[in-house]
Amino acid sequence: MAGKTSKKSAKSAATKGPAVAKPTLLAGGNPQIAKADGDVPVQAYITAMPSWKSDVGRRLDALIARTVPGVRKAVKWNSPFYGVEGQGWFLNFHTFTNYVKVAFLRGTSLRPVPPSESKHKEVRYLDIHEHDQLDEAQLATWIRQAAALPGWVP
Repeated sequence: MAGKTSKKSAKSAATKGPAVAKPTLLAGGNPQIAKADGDVPVQAYITAMPSWKSDVGRRLDALIARTVPGVRKAVKWNSPFYGVEGQGWFLNFHTFTNYVKVAFLRGTSLRPVPPSESKHKEVRYLDIHEHDQLDEAQLATWIRQAAALPGWVP
């Protein structure tokens, strides 16, 4: 009976819906998400972050959105970016094997200055590991300060 589909297999195919491909994970488990503006690609990135890192991504995204109403979001270079319309980008984060790296793009202007240096003069980092306790009050302070500064424009 070549070319015929049984009722059982047709019903099974109809209830499963289309297959959705999982995003490719790059080195360190960083999701490969196409460059795009808006919340949808950022949420796709966060959903694709492996294991505990996805929870960190959701917490960061929610904290940024609460702290900077109307924040502009995009995925660029396989990282979620956050900015203020007309001012550029102030923050991004990236997934690595053992941590999530938050980059404050004008970090040397923040008080207190975030802990980790960068090869880029103004950038400062905060690395978040699996069992770290996030100081959301300090993060919100840095986010608020960073959003008020002229941002990075690629």
